[in-house]
Amino acid sequence: MERREFVKKVGLTAAGSAAFPYILPSGRLFAKTNAELADHVIYVLFAGGVRQQESVLQQYLSGSQGVDIGGNIMYNMFNGTAPDKKIVYGTTPTNEPTGSLPIPKLLTNTLQSQGLLFPEVEAVNGGHYGGLNSLLTGSRSTAQGLKVRPNSPTIFEYLRRHRGFKASDVWFVGSGIGNSFPLLNSSNHEMYGTEYGANFVAPSITFGNEGLDVLSNAKVYHPDEELEPIQKMREFLNNSFRIKNGEVQGIRNGEDEKENIKKFVREMFTKKQTGGLARPPAGSSGDLNTLAYAAEVMKYFKPKITVVNLTNVDGCHGNFSGYLRSLHRADHGVGWLWDYIQKEIPEMAGKTIMLATPECGRNLNPNPIQDENDWYGYDHSGDANTRRVWSLMAGPNVPSNMIVGSESNQIGLTTDNVLTVADIFGVKDAVLNAGFVNPGSKSLFDRI
Repeated sequence: MERREFVKKVGLTAAGSAAFPYILPSGRLFAKTNAELADHVIYVLFAGGVRQQESVLQQYLSGSQGVDIGGNIMYNMFNGTAPDKKIVYGTTPTNEPTGSLPIPKLLTNTLQSQGLLFPEVEAVNGGHYGGLNSLLTGSRSTAQGLKVRPNSPTIFEYLRRHRGFKASDVWFVGSGIGNSFPLLNSSNHEMYGTEYGANFVAPSITFGNEGLDVLSNAKVYHPDEELEPIQKMREFLNNSFRIKNGEVQGIRNGEDEKENIKKFVREMFTKKQTGGLARPPAGSSGDLNTLAYAAEVMKYFKPKITVVNLTNVDGCHGNFSGYLRSLHRADHGVGWLWDYIQKEIPEMAGKTIMLATPECGRNLNPNPIQDENDWYGYDHSGDANTRRVWSLMAGPNVPSNMIVGSESNQIGLTTDNVLTVADIFGVKDAVLNAGFVNPGSKSLFDRI
């Protein structure tokens, strides 16, 4: 090689390194394929099986119980007037009927008015696991069953491999450690896998009674004299973080990240003991607890992406009134989280896009189970109604007060969301070129 050609190539390499400074573990140079649309993403898996009729269609009881009373019980997320009769979806004041006090609206402007609503989207799977899997992988390949990592790469892995995010930039806040929740933070795909996965935390476990008992007063135990506490802590950590055969079935944080996570855990126990945790006004149980700790994760780490999994609405199988209350509380919690970011996390305020989608719908027709109001429950056994969901997005570069599609004009797939998040962070083409996303999927920005 001539000296002139050599110097030219070295100069190009140096210039390329300055422009694209992230070298991935695979050895490939990181490069964005389009401009970023936001610095942060909150991705809410509005999970548990949400019927269109009680959520985006705002039918309240008219689409389920044969009672001609409609109305919007999710008025932080959607535009629309609340019901004025048979109020059972709120909280329960002293000596009053169950659920008779609606939670006051938090947001002056709904997320719908601030952003983009796809009111009729096709869920590619009618079950919880398959639905959550598809929301996180963008793939229909969900046949591997429960308690197994996904076959296809997750959005966490795509962002870490193709965008160069570090482990503490990506978080999955789950509602518990049952079923497959802790395994959805990465896939078992040989080209991706746990080294590109997200940090997973289940607040109800880690910061609940079990965690308080095991971790809050942690110390160095003598193996000969205090074997029982050691075994108890080991079992707790194994269950919480999926340690198997001596190997952590999760991601690898750097040493500085590990120390930072330890500090975060200690801070959360201190805040819990002193009453200093951020909380939605309506309380701290169930999904609201998950959302509260998601807010703490974001305030502490300022992650690039935070995925939050909600589950309480799954009570619809046998308690329709409880399902309505869970929908109402989840709306309150999501509205509170959005408001909290704008007011309490300046590093993320005005720089964050929120995206929310249910993993599946529910049946059109009820099952035989009645609740305390003699209202029938609903399963999700696979009829066409279980494949009907919605997607709602708000934040910078998202059109405001725009609706795309309608009840009679279905537009979008739940597998679109992975490409949408990839699009926000500038690596949509890299994810498409990987070849694992469901054919026909598009970024929601491309469906406008």
